[in-house]
This record gives sequence, C-alpha cells and structure tokens, in this order.
Amino acid sequence: MDMPAPDPAILARKRDLVEGLSRILPPEAVIHDPAETRAYECDALTAYRCAPLAVVLPASTEEVSAVLALCHRMGVPVVPRGSGTSLAGGALPTADSVILGIARMTEVLETSLEDRVIRVQTGRTNLSVTGAVEADGFFYAPDPSSQLACAIAGNIAMNSGGAHCLKYGVTTNNLLGVTLVQMDGTVVELGGAHMDAGGLDLLGLVCGSEGQLGVVTEATLRILPKPEGARPVLMGFASSEVAGACVSDIIKAGVLPVAIEFMDRPCIRATEAFAHAGYPDCEALLIVEVEGAEHEIDAQLGLIKQIAGKHDPVELREAADEDEAARIWKGRKSAFGAMGQMGDYMCLDGTIPVSELPRVLGRIGEMSTQYGLEVANVFHAGDGNMHPLILFDANKPGDLETCEAFGADILRLCVEVGGCLTGEHGVGIEKRDLMGEQYAPADLEAQMAVKDVFDPAWLLNPAKVFPLAVSEARRAARLAAE
Repeated sequence: MDMPAPDPAILARKRDLVEGLSRILPPEAVIHDPAETRAYECDALTAYRCAPLAVVLPASTEEVSAVLALCHRMGVPVVPRGSGTSLAGGALPTADSVILGIARMTEVLETSLEDRVIRVQTGRTNLSVTGAVEADGFFYAPDPSSQLACAIAGNIAMNSGGAHCLKYGVTTNNLLGVTLVQMDGTVVELGGAHMDAGGLDLLGLVCGSEGQLGVVTEATLRILPKPEGARPVLMGFASSEVAGACVSDIIKAGVLPVAIEFMDRPCIRATEAFAHAGYPDCEALLIVEVEGAEHEIDAQLGLIKQIAGKHDPVELREAADEDEAARIWKGRKSAFGAMGQMGDYMCLDGTIPVSELPRVLGRIGEMSTQYGLEVANVFHAGDGNMHPLILFDANKPGDLETCEAFGADILRLCVEVGGCLTGEHGVGIEKRDLMGEQYAPADLEAQMAVKDVFDPAWLLNPAKVFPLAVSEARRAARLAAE
C-alpha cells in the first residue's frame, strides 16, 4: 500500500536539504537519487511504503549530531533506522522526512571482561556482539530471531527479547548505558558501565521508546559468561491448547528453563521442509531448553518431562548431542523465513499471561475460521509473547484489509485477557490506532508530554506509536507553539 505523494513545497526544499547534508557528510553517506532511496521506502512490514526525501548514513555520534542539528533548523522530520527488520513499520519514512541509518556504525568501542560489559556503536548486529566476546567465554543474552541482521539500535528502540529472554530478560535488562543524540543535536550520556545509575531512570525511558526521543548511537551492554552446558527437549502435543496448558504448568512449578518456544502444525510443516530439524508430526510442539552443569540439566529436565507427561505428549525427546540441539534451534530461528514459502503473511506481537495461553490459542483458531485466513503460531511461550502469523494473498483485493482486521482482533484479545499490545516488535504504525485499547486518554497524554520534552517540534519518527489523528494534531500544536 503506497503512502501519499510528497507535498510540492517539501520537494522544493529538497535541494537545500541535500546541499546542507553534503556539507557535513562524505558523498557516499548522502543518498537522494529516487532510484536509490527506494531501497529505504519500507522496513519488514512491506505492506506500507513511502520514499523519503533523502537517506543519510553517518559513521559517528558527531556526524549524527550534525545531521540532526541541520534537520532541526530546517524543520525536517527524521526517521531513525537500524537494519530495517522492524515488523511493525517502526522505520517507515514519511514523504517529507530524512532516513537516518546507522548501518555504518559497527565498531566495538570498549570491552571489559572483568566488569562484564561491552560498549558498541549501535549499528552493530545483535549476533556480532556475542561474536566479539565468545572466544573469551562470554555472550550477549537477548537473541531475537533476526539476530543475524538486526541492529542493537533497533533492539533498544523496541526493547527486543528473543528465545532466551525467559531467563535472561529482554534488552532493558541487559542495557547499562547509551549515548543519545537529541533532535537539536545535543549529545547526552545516560547510565554507564554499572547497574542502576542514580537519578531519574531516563535509560529505562529511552529503551523501548521507538526513536521518539532521540537517536542512540552507542550502547553499553551487559555480557555474561557462557553456561557450562545446555540441552533442549522436544515435546509434541495433540493440540495447541494442550501445549499451552503444559507451558502454564511448567511455569507454575517454579522451574526456570532458559527458553520455552512454541510452534503449531502449519509452522512445523513449513520449518521442517526448510530446515530439516527433525520435528515430530503433531499439532503443536514445545522446545524447552535448560542449562547448567550436567546434573543440574538432568534434574531440571526430569521435572519438566514429568510435568509434560501429564499432558499425554505425542513425542518427548531430548537432544542426543550438540548437533541435534543445533538443528532444533536452527528450525526455530528459521521459522519466520520458512513461513515465507507458504505465501504472504503478517506477523503480530502481543503478550498475555501464561495462564491464558490455552484460551487465547483456542480463540485464535475460532477467529481464523471466522475470517477465512490461516494462522501459524510461533512464539516465546515462557513469557507469553505471542507471534501469530496470519497468511493472506497480497494480490487478492481486500485480503490485506481482512488480515489487518483479524490482527487487530487478536491484539484486542491480548489486552482483554490482561496482556498488552506488544512484547518486542513495538507499536510503530501497525498498532498505533489500537493504543486506545490499552491506554486511557490520560495515559496517552502523559506519554506525549514526555515526547514534548525530548522532541518539542515532534520531528523524530513521525506518525508512529500514537494514534495518527492524535499525533498529527499534537505535532501541529507544537509547531504552532514553536
């Protein structure tokens, strides 16, 4: 779905903007040819597209500061972009905006194994943070499925999690400090190489703020010693509801696996054809992994298998060796890509109490019949972070709109049972008009008042997070006040 064409008055300013950007950045860092900016017209939510005025690729905090200061003076909106893997339209441009990409900012700036911290430029990919320290026996815990490609900047913007967040937490639990550049070019340091900095928790405010408050150019991250060992077990069940009940019982028993991942039959079928992971033939499966010394692993898996046995599993199988364990995880990490073989799909992201998994999975199945669209479920079951994949035909008139209506009802269901609209993908444009389902007007007003402080003219990442009509009115009012 294409976005509206840019205003002619905005296009008339493009030459001055590009000339200004070219004075502060090298030629290769400023992209303005329409044929080249087209590569930045969307992120992983490809149903929506809009070409920006220009794209800049700075290589340092100083260059980011100079770009933002220029755009601030000219009143040009800026859309921060990491690797473009956002599934909620978090990096979608507007026609009058500049994309500020941090893909050239990939350096490791400092590592302290003694203090268990690493400081990196935020264009560095998630997996390469672990790559920088794994030879020394350390790793970076948050592990989104897109970790091979996604940037730390995007992880911070959306407070990303991953399969192992059940034990180690999401980005906010592993983020110690950031260098933040505000819209007027001001550079501020929040937190540092220590836990719980004094004063207001501005670091907690920035993590998950979706590029609304500033551009994070550097991050200090917590690294952890690699566990002595880890072992996954596969559990196959006769229905999604039974698998969900098993998850709830494992959590209630007080066991803390490092991960509990869920897949249903459509996803199992696609993933097995793609990755040949050796998954069982069943309606739903769980991948449960524990870690520690061998005797700890045996004890934990013994209790987990005992709990699973009460739910009549179709199959219950521990990984026999590291190769089998790697295949099991390769399948899970490949799930979103493998589902592409089945056609177009929209990936949702809502979080619910674990005890509500059976009810919600059953209701999603009923809604699938109601809307006439198939759903594949794959998600982080241990913390209730669901990722229903709704299959549709992008070439069939009306199918996208039906898919979006179906997705909105799923997210409303998440809120209804005590959950929330997003666990790690963010609000972006996908959920902005559903924010009223979770937040009262006073809550939204408080959130917007925070943005007023950090970005008074509302130039950063426009048309995201807040209901569109509300945010446009707020931006107009702030511009008039300026």
